[in-house]
Amino acid sequence: MPKDITVILANRPGTLADVAEAFAGAGINMLGACGFPAGDEGVMHVLVGDGDAERGRRCVEDAGMEVRTVRDVLVVPVAKGVGGAAAVLRPIADAGVNVDLIYLTEDGNLVLGPEDVQAARTAIGS
Repeated sequence: MPKDITVILANRPGTLADVAEAFAGAGINMLGACGFPAGDEGVMHVLVGDGDAERGRRCVEDAGMEVRTVRDVLVVPVAKGVGGAAAVLRPIADAGVNVDLIYLTEDGNLVLGPEDVQAARTAIGS
């Protein structure tokens, strides 16, 4: 199962490059990512394959950055255009599953961080 690694950064120039270089130096492909400021820090989510999760954690920590979480996520194909995300998210919502993380992969799939991965998977028939 794919993993999302949450990296906490100083909110200053160069920290996103530091993360990317840490993953590259470890030979880990970042399959998707997003980042945003949160007060004085930056929060970056990086999608990696299941086999790269522990190495990803180590390479980030070895580079002096904080890993807040490593968690299972769903990577779901989504139709391009109007309503694509809604078609994926509505069944999950109707199943009563909260999703607190969403971003796109490099190839346009949705990365979802539901509170209950299996329930979300069942809701979308995946």
